[in-house]
Amino acid sequence: MKRYCQTLTLKDDPALIDRYLEAHAHVWPEIIAGQHEVGILSMQIYALHNQLFMIVDTVDDFDWERDMQRLSTLPRQAEWEAYVSQFQGCDPHATSAEKWQLMDKIFDSEK
Repeated sequence: MKRYCQTLTLKDDPALIDRYLEAHAHVWPEIIAGQHEVGILSMQIYALHNQLFMIVDTVDDFDWERDMQRLSTLPRQAEWEAYVSQFQGCDPHATSAEKWQLMDKIFDSEK
């Protein structure tokens, strides 16, 4: 299994943050199905005010660039990205990879 971690900042507006949280309480089934289709085993998002942290666990042969590009072409993915972009503090026309910034692991207690 591979693990990727990302961060994103939402617009600093409590009403928009609430709407973003609500949207993620009811993610469209096609979004989850698309994630599984490309090899994402699990995706979790944590929030602290307007700062988000995402953990993505994938199959071993997952290639971030290739498989995230493929994900973007699957049903309703572009629609979902457009919908949630209204809450995000970045260019609404940016790709998911441009919005969510991959993080480097700097500590692992098991190594």
